[in-house]
Amino acid sequence: MNLPNKLTLSRIILVPFFVASLLINFPFHTAVALVIFVVATFTDMFDGKIARSRGLVTDFGKFADPLADKILVLSALLCFVQTGWCDCIAVIIVLFREFSVTSIRLVAASKGKVVAANIFGKIKTVTQLVAIIAVLLMQFLIELFTVTSAFSVDTILYLQGIFTVVSLCLIWISTIMALVSGVIYIVQNKQFIADM
Repeated sequence: MNLPNKLTLSRIILVPFFVASLLINFPFHTAVALVIFVVATFTDMFDGKIARSRGLVTDFGKFADPLADKILVLSALLCFVQTGWCDCIAVIIVLFREFSVTSIRLVAASKGKVVAANIFGKIKTVTQLVAIIAVLLMQFLIELFTVTSAFSVDTILYLQGIFTVVSLCLIWISTIMALVSGVIYIVQNKQFIADM
């Protein structure tokens, strides 16, 4: 297995540690979750670049890389629903998009064709990663301010309200990008839908 594929698999392996650190309540658990998520995001940045620059692009990588992204992002969004940081409607839209795109990929694969992610899918992934990192960072700051008593309770509640609005906006922007990229993906690969 080449280095880019190892990086892709490491992203999947990090997911249970991310979920555990986010959902298990211990001091600064959101900071730990944030660090794990950022590390996983860096593997996403480097696996494709290394594969292309060294001529290590494989069918496995074309399929596993977007799958690893989906596992990481959906795990984070589902945890956000559990913690009350995200609306479940946004996650349902993202799930619907991902199942639709994956179905098309599976039909294409059954015909011996690998459909790689397009630029709109990459933009969607970037907006999702930025939104998730921002939400984790804001939650960590609230926890830090609360534990260290850096601000008054009223100030912390005010900041929490602002962070909640910003978080929801970022998640919905990434959700809209997921929807748009999904529609474009379906239109670009409509020849496979007839065979479903």
